[in-house]
Amino acid sequence: MSEIAVFITTSNEDEAAKIAKELVDARLAACVNIVKNIRSIYLWQGKIEDDSEVLMIAKTQKALFDALSKKVKELHSYSTPEIIALPIVDGSEEYIKWLRESTG
Repeated sequence: MSEIAVFITTSNEDEAAKIAKELVDARLAACVNIVKNIRSIYLWQGKIEDDSEVLMIAKTQKALFDALSKKVKELHSYSTPEIIALPIVDGSEEYIKWLRESTG
């Protein structure tokens, strides 16, 4: 399978919604879920940070990752946004068909 789920974190729901709409409109993602109120603890510039963030989960095809990543970086407020892809190893035939038809 060539489908992937891309995790992207943002600082707030408005930013996530703006990016999600752009990705879907450009057909770089078939669907983007927005999960509010996650807590992220991470090392940044030598300090441990503890922040509230919003998680986006974009479903797309691996061939579109570079274009999706570029679009996210254009729109994102972070200098180094989290943009990581995980393979979708299986899924319902109908959903995967829809994902493919909705992207590209």
